[in-house]
Amino acid sequence: MNANAKKTALRMIPYGLYVLTAADKSGSRVAAATVNWVTQVAFEPPLVVVGVKTDSHAHPLIKETNAFALNVLGKGQQPLAFTFFKPAEVKDGKISGEAYRAGSTGAPILASTPAYIECTLESTVEMGDHSVFVGKVVDAGVAKPPEGRADDATLWLKELGDKVFYGG
Repeated sequence: MNANAKKTALRMIPYGLYVLTAADKSGSRVAAATVNWVTQVAFEPPLVVVGVKTDSHAHPLIKETNAFALNVLGKGQQPLAFTFFKPAEVKDGKISGEAYRAGSTGAPILASTPAYIECTLESTVEMGDHSVFVGKVVDAGVAKPPEGRADDATLWLKELGDKVFYGG
């Protein structure tokens, strides 16, 4: 396989950006990370999948609590995406400086994102350096209805420019 062709072909898959969050039952251990391998896989029941690095702080929390949230990043939220490329810190009731609240599953819901999807963990596929978590959507919210198509309101990976490492 031609390595450059593989990288180019994989980069042609469009990705939105999300901040994946999880917390233990007490809320004392919290993880948040920018992710982009997310898709809906079923309507009934509503299921989404997310790829999470096995060495991320969120990975063991999701497996322990069987819950996570996807906070959808909106247009213009590039700085927020970069904030969660680093391990999250909880200080003064904020995650890496961002206000949040606990969702119905206990997963953090960021106050500044335009939408969120909260899930219970239904299945896990562990392969390579990522696990694929299948989540059943148990709650969702939209801060402000988007104008036009909903996916046009989402921050896309390509909008971060060349500062982002593309794996592969």
